[in-house]
Amino acid sequence: MFALRFFRPAIQTATRTFTTTATPRTLFIARQTQSPFSRPPPRPSRQTTFRHAQFRGYARRPFNYQRFQQSRNFYRQWRQSPTFFYQVGGIGAAGTGFYVYNLEEVPVSGRRRFNVYSADSEKQQGAAMYQQTMQEYRSQIMPAYTKEHQQVQRVLDRLIPHSGLAGEQWEIHVIDDEMKNAFVIPGGKVFVFRGILDVCQGDDGLAAVLGHEIAHNVAHHAAERMSQYVWLEPVGWLAYFFAGVDPMIVQIVSALAFTLPGSRSQEKEADYIGLLMMAESCYDPQAAVGLWERMEKGEKGSAPPQFISTHPSSHNRQGTIREWLTEAEDKRRGSDCGVTAGYVDDFRQAAEFQRW
Repeated sequence: MFALRFFRPAIQTATRTFTTTATPRTLFIARQTQSPFSRPPPRPSRQTTFRHAQFRGYARRPFNYQRFQQSRNFYRQWRQSPTFFYQVGGIGAAGTGFYVYNLEEVPVSGRRRFNVYSADSEKQQGAAMYQQTMQEYRSQIMPAYTKEHQQVQRVLDRLIPHSGLAGEQWEIHVIDDEMKNAFVIPGGKVFVFRGILDVCQGDDGLAAVLGHEIAHNVAHHAAERMSQYVWLEPVGWLAYFFAGVDPMIVQIVSALAFTLPGSRSQEKEADYIGLLMMAESCYDPQAAVGLWERMEKGEKGSAPPQFISTHPSSHNRQGTIREWLTEAEDKRRGSDCGVTAGYVDDFRQAAEFQRW
């Protein structure tokens, strides 16, 4: 989602603004960490920052101290077993095999990641998130005849054929709210807040936002976030059993070392996939840079430090996107609209020349 810093209501306490990030990971505003799909996204504060509601609920799951105390006693007894180290070795080997078996490649980017949830499971979680979101915003949904809805429909119609998700049942919901946010829930449920349209300044900017949010669904980031807890919680148990580390310390360390960096990595990946998608759909990839420049100005220094944020900073995103522009322009020229795009570029250059 475009928790733009950009857009999307987070699924639990997750903080996330472009969006299709199981918390409707927002496109981009300050975020927290949440646990996927647990409650309706909170109404974001009306700031110029972007909450990437991408559907990213990764609320931290609190440790149960009583359970850990009982487990600690069991561990002391278990360690007395003469085959203790053999058993530990067997468990470690099985865990490693399970992890390796569930490694897969992310579409488009080619990144390797651990994921145990299927696309169908992701959609089931998304359906619950959709119902919660509709309960909160149903009364604010703008009619299909409004210019805002028609703009979103127009841009989406060009992006979807190049997303690899044309078979989804796409539904558009434009929310009459000045919040600068957008997100896409797995299953094709698109939410765009009216406030983000002003920041987009046209179809090209909106294509950058929607491309980013759709990219979260293309890469199945919601499933990846849920899968992260499958191995993070056992690591927490081991830290407690073998080193006596306080569970709260484990939570903080895992957030700073794994959860938050993983979220920023997903946001960067969605920027990349979305940029290529919008370029192939005949939109100007340069508009993505302008979008983040406006986002940075709107934040007015209110964005949190990147290392405690679920999203990269708007400034860093501009630089990263500039590095991808050559590839995006090549993708645009190689698409069916390449000839038309060339004429448009020539016209723009001629217009600039006449100004001089």
